[in-house]
Amino acid sequence: MLTLDTVFSFPPPPPPPPPTVSLVFVIMFTEVLVALALGGLLLFIFQRNRKQVLKTEDGWWGPGAPPDAQEDVSIHPFQIKTSAEELQDLYRRIDQTRPVLSLEDSQFNYGFNSQYLQEVVSYWRNDFDWKRQVEKLNQYQHFKTNIEGIDIHFLHVKPKRVPKETEVVPIIMVHGWPGSFYEFYGLIPLLCDPSERDNLVFEVICPSIPGYGFSEAPHKKGFDSVCAARIFHKLMKRLGFQQFYAHGGDWGWLVTTNMAQLEPKIVKGLHVNFAPPSKPGLSMVLSLLLGNRFPKLFGFNGVDIQRLYPCMEKQVVEPIKETGYMHIQATKPDTVGRALNDSPVGLAAYILEKFSTWTCNDFRNLEDGGLTRKFSLDDLLTNVMIYWTSGCITSSMRFYKENFAKGLYQPHSKMPVYVPTGFACFPKELMHTPKLWVKQKYHQLKSYTTMARGGHFAAMEEPQLMAEDIRTFTKMIEEK
Repeated sequence: MLTLDTVFSFPPPPPPPPPTVSLVFVIMFTEVLVALALGGLLLFIFQRNRKQVLKTEDGWWGPGAPPDAQEDVSIHPFQIKTSAEELQDLYRRIDQTRPVLSLEDSQFNYGFNSQYLQEVVSYWRNDFDWKRQVEKLNQYQHFKTNIEGIDIHFLHVKPKRVPKETEVVPIIMVHGWPGSFYEFYGLIPLLCDPSERDNLVFEVICPSIPGYGFSEAPHKKGFDSVCAARIFHKLMKRLGFQQFYAHGGDWGWLVTTNMAQLEPKIVKGLHVNFAPPSKPGLSMVLSLLLGNRFPKLFGFNGVDIQRLYPCMEKQVVEPIKETGYMHIQATKPDTVGRALNDSPVGLAAYILEKFSTWTCNDFRNLEDGGLTRKFSLDDLLTNVMIYWTSGCITSSMRFYKENFAKGLYQPHSKMPVYVPTGFACFPKELMHTPKLWVKQKYHQLKSYTTMARGGHFAAMEEPQLMAEDIRTFTKMIEEK
């Protein structure tokens, strides 16, 4: 019997052919690729947003093996002293110096001019009052404490007066070479005394880098800027500070930068006046190549153009003229160190020549190196005497060897800084760093100030300008 079902029925469709092995492989491979791509993208986003923290391990820098006993965390008052024997030995060595004639019309282009050096030495021998300068050094409280096996020297200056509704802000300030904690003596009262313009007053801690001044030198190899940063963090914790600001120039720039990388939640703000690029990137190279033609494209201003170009002269020739010392100290510091530690006149020439040309490179063309245009001989010789009486010139120069011996691209050099940062750009600084370059390293750059005047030893040369910039930066962070 015929029905509609039978009339209009169709045979069932044939089953689909089974997928070939090659097709299955293509599908699986595509899925794996998509998964890897998505995973890589997510990892990239995570790594980009994650704030890196510099890693470090405790060290032992004292002689021999570390003791089994628990570390002594006590803090002891320290006072700088001198003696008649110390001065007699100094004068004897000065009297026995052997002068060398400088070339005619050479000024400071061959180094410290010998004729002017004799004038400086004569003042040092006959007029400079070291005992009075020791009293000046002791006007602030000095302390020592043992960290990782070595005695750390530091100043701790608290404000004498804190008006109502005024916040006391702790700040650690770190020097460089061939400077010392004395660089900050003009700056300290400007920070510790209350200002009518804001409700901030500072509590200042100025340590001597181990191997500098009255901080004990490490007894073992390998003590670099990260080790100094770790020790200074321990110092601040020992003093009871949970958060603080940091300021540095020269080596102090790198030490405080490492402090920010080690403990970004503890360093509340970082202020520096020296920030050479640690790792040149594409934007830096492009800005150097094209910045002279297209300055606005890279945010360059007139000061940037003046300091960066002609590129070969400003970025190659000029640095070569002023970095011979660095090659010596980064390779064989002990050799020249032995000579300088034996001769006070040689030591003074070696250190004071830097205070001439690093303050303004045009001072090379002056008979007196322009030394007393920015500094007094009393202040300059006080810094020299800190090196002489402590016998630290060799250990201070080893800091170059330890930092360069590990290569130019250590982990901290490739790591950004996420702590709020302020940069004071002084026009006569050794190396000019435009805002674009500073932001590559310091991702939270909050202020970039083009200063009216000043060179490498800015805290000592222009304490008023430095204090104003530190105050302005700190107030900005505190208000936020």
